[in-house]
Amino acid sequence: MRATAPRSPGQLATRQGIAVGVATAAYGVSFGALAVAAGLDVWQACVLSLFMFTGGSQFALVGILASGGVAAGGTAIASAALLGVRNAAYGMRMKPVVGATSWWKTAGAAWLTIDESTAVALAQEDPAARRRGFWVTGIVVYLGWNLTTLVGALIGDLLGDTRAYGLDAAAAAAFLGLIWPRLKSHQTIAVACAAAVVAAALTPVVAPGMPVLAAALVAVLVGTTNLLGRRTAREATP
Repeated sequence: MRATAPRSPGQLATRQGIAVGVATAAYGVSFGALAVAAGLDVWQACVLSLFMFTGGSQFALVGILASGGVAAGGTAIASAALLGVRNAAYGMRMKPVVGATSWWKTAGAAWLTIDESTAVALAQEDPAARRRGFWVTGIVVYLGWNLTTLVGALIGDLLGDTRAYGLDAAAAAAFLGLIWPRLKSHQTIAVACAAAVVAAALTPVVAPGMPVLAAALVAVLVGTTNLLGRRTAREATP
């Protein structure tokens, strides 16, 4: 038997990008169905995926709309915007990696700078493989996410009253599923627990969506002061 030639760094980056992109795109079905459950039309769900294109922010938006309706629209937008700020940080890190040389490549790179494209790119050691991983992952996720959003929205629309199937509570569960793998350090776990306590305490007494903003402020406060991070560093110092 002839030995299989080892794959180049670029080929490995392409395979990883496609695998991650396909897996991530599957979430679009959930988003489409949940968006319809929150009261959006099929075309509104699709427009969100086309132009917003950041999964965490999209789930936060429809989750708040599902609980508070149109009256919570302002809070839903603010919460989604807070979650979307992380993409700006990704953009600063990815600019030298992508190496866009024209305005249309720069615009495309900004559009495709998401958690998954950043993660796949930074997982590569070769500069060319990093660029390929970024573009492959971003394009596959974008195309797949929009396609599955449409499928999910059509399914949700055909189901009629999605609350009868429990989908009105699924947005929070889906969002929890997105953040759960990121709870790896003591600081992120502590922030998540504190934010959950604050949100739960405020839910019965404030308008829908406000507990999410309050929980976000907890994360911003801890992240800005790096309180737990400094404590961990002191404990690790001999």
